Amino acid sequence: RQGREDAAGRLSGFMNQLECSITTPEAAVFEGSVRSAVVPVLDGELGILPQHAPLVGVLGAGELRLELSEDGAKRRYFVTGGGFVEVLKNRISILVTSLEDVETLELADAKARLDAVLGERPQTGDFDVIEAYQEDVRVARARVRLLS
Repeated sequence: RQGREDAAGRLSGFMNQLECSITTPEAAVFEGSVRSAVVPVLDGELGILPQHAPLVGVLGAGELRLELSEDGAKRRYFVTGGGFVEVLKNRISILVTSLEDVETLELADAKARLDAVLGERPQTGDFDVIEAYQEDVRVARARVRLLS
């Protein structure tokens, strides 16, 4: 282990951080150090801390949370439509199909978008159509949840 432990046994210094990048097809959206990340996966959420085992995974639609400071006081929240995550050597690479920064959203708009999505229930049994609808609902609900 590198770094020093404080009185609570936590590592201090650079080993207590992860480098994180979030990229959409259009642009790099975030690049920086984080204390932890929670990403939506197909069957729930995945928490990532420093020294996490290497992995590659599929992201689901939902909330993406980054803890930026040691005390947890500074955080960033995003809503994603799915993608991929890779963790390797204290670096998180997140590639997403769509991403919205919660700081740019308004609760009234998010609620209206959720109502609109819920009002557009598919009238078909086509699996792909139903799956796309369910992803739209997850994204819309994540917006409202993060803003409430």
